[in-house]
Amino acid sequence: MMVIRSAQIAACGVACAPILFLSSCATTSHVATQNSSISSNVTSGPDMVFIPAGEFVMGKDGEEDHSPAHTVRLNAFYIDACEVTNSQYFEFCEATDHPLPMFWGMDDFHCGPEFPQNPVVGVSWRDATAYCEWAGKRLPTEAEWEYAARGGVVGMEYPHGNELTPADANYWRWDAIELVDGSHRVGGHAPNGYGLYDMAGNVAEWVQDYYDREYYIASPAENPQGPEKGRFRVFRGGGWHSGPTCNRVYYRNALPHNWLDFNVGFRCARDAD
Repeated sequence: MMVIRSAQIAACGVACAPILFLSSCATTSHVATQNSSISSNVTSGPDMVFIPAGEFVMGKDGEEDHSPAHTVRLNAFYIDACEVTNSQYFEFCEATDHPLPMFWGMDDFHCGPEFPQNPVVGVSWRDATAYCEWAGKRLPTEAEWEYAARGGVVGMEYPHGNELTPADANYWRWDAIELVDGSHRVGGHAPNGYGLYDMAGNVAEWVQDYYDREYYIASPAENPQGPEKGRFRVFRGGGWHSGPTCNRVYYRNALPHNWLDFNVGFRCARDAD
C-alpha cells in the first residue's frame, strides 16, 4: 500500500503496508453490553468497552509526526472490544443496500462469508463512517484510539509492553519461518489492559480525524478532534501486513478517504452519555 509522510504519498513497503460470532471477544469487568436503544440496527454486534475519563501522554518525542509528546484529557467513551467483522459488515450491506467491500469473496484476504469472524477489509473511510452511523455509533478520534490502545499502560511502545511478539498480535515478521497469510479471527490474542482485542496487528483501523503532520504542535489539551480539514484521513495501529514499527501505539498513518486496502478495517466508538 501507500502511506502518508509529510503530507505526501510514499511507498512504505511490506513492513508497514496496510494493504455474529464473537465468542472470542470475552467479556471482562470493563465491558458493557451494547445498548439496543443506541444501536437498534445491529443484532449481532460486539460488546463495547467503557473507557473512563482521564488523561495520558499522547505521541512520543522525536522528529516524526507523532512528536511532540503531549498531555491529553478525554471524556469517557465506549469503544468496540473487537474490530468490525465480515459478518457484521455484511449485515449492514444487506440492510442498507450498501456496496460490498472491494475484496469480498477473495479468500487470499480472508474477506467474505467464508470468514465471518475475521475483520472486514477493503472498506474506505466513508464506508466505515456509514457503518458506524447505521449502528448508532461513530469512528473513534485519533486521541481516543491511542488512549484505548495503551490500555492504561504508561510509556510503552505496544499495548502489552515494549516488545511485540507473535503471542501478542498478528503482524508481519521478517524472520518468521512461515509468512503471515492474512488476518485472523478477531479476539484471537490476549486483550490489553482495557479489555480490547487486536489494538496491535490483525488490521489497521480508520479513525475520525483528518491528518496533519504538525497537528500535535498545537493540538488542544482536551478532547482533540483533529484538524478541521485535510487531504487525508488518519488510520491507526498496524495489521497482519505491517511490521513492528507500524504497530506501535503512537504510530500515525493516513490515506485518502476513498482508499480501499486489504490491511485496513475499523472499529466503532460512541460517547458515554
